[in-house]
Amino acid sequence: MSTEPSRPEASDSSDVRVIDEQQVIERLRHGDEATFTWLQTEYTAMMLRVAHMYVADWATAEDVVQDTWLAVFQSIDRFEGRSSLKTWIFHILMNKARTRAKREHRVTAFSLMWSEEVEFIDPGIDERLFNAQDGHWTSFPGPWPVGPEDQALSRELRDLILRVIKDLPLNQLEVITLRDVEGFAPADVCELMELTDANQRVLLHRARTTVRRAIEEYFNTS
Repeated sequence: MSTEPSRPEASDSSDVRVIDEQQVIERLRHGDEATFTWLQTEYTAMMLRVAHMYVADWATAEDVVQDTWLAVFQSIDRFEGRSSLKTWIFHILMNKARTRAKREHRVTAFSLMWSEEVEFIDPGIDERLFNAQDGHWTSFPGPWPVGPEDQALSRELRDLILRVIKDLPLNQLEVITLRDVEGFAPADVCELMELTDANQRVLLHRARTTVRRAIEEYFNTS
């Protein structure tokens, strides 16, 4: 993930051509508007989805994202490079979203969200359904919709999965959204959520198990 900001090519007259992340950071520090615009184009949609995990509606999520970009612009000189630029931006975003959510009484105190190590294996879960290397499913729990005639089924499944994810406990919602929806690396998720790798894995495992069970039930009752 840390190399992701190394690939912009501007589509406007400013002609932003960035070689690596450090060059992005230097251009931002010098107030380069084209680089800042590119960065917003790269991450704003993802930031909106992540912010919406915490707040009640998309309008509030947009406010959180705008506040985040303002904070990025104002504090880029203090960025020390201990994490990737992307992780730093999302750390600001999630802190602001959590603060907004607390103000709206949508979540419990985050200091109480995760306080101890847990066993990786959940009772009643068939571990053979999951790949031991990365935790992904070994097979899809039903016929995979591939043809044009299956488009309605595919939309139904997508809506089902999104509903199930949205209803997960907040810490599971965070992990599965960051890992499986937005594609963050495990180490980045651990940093963003201040989790050990073991806790990150068990949260993701539980979230994926809930989603799988919902899909299995969908196919069994169809």
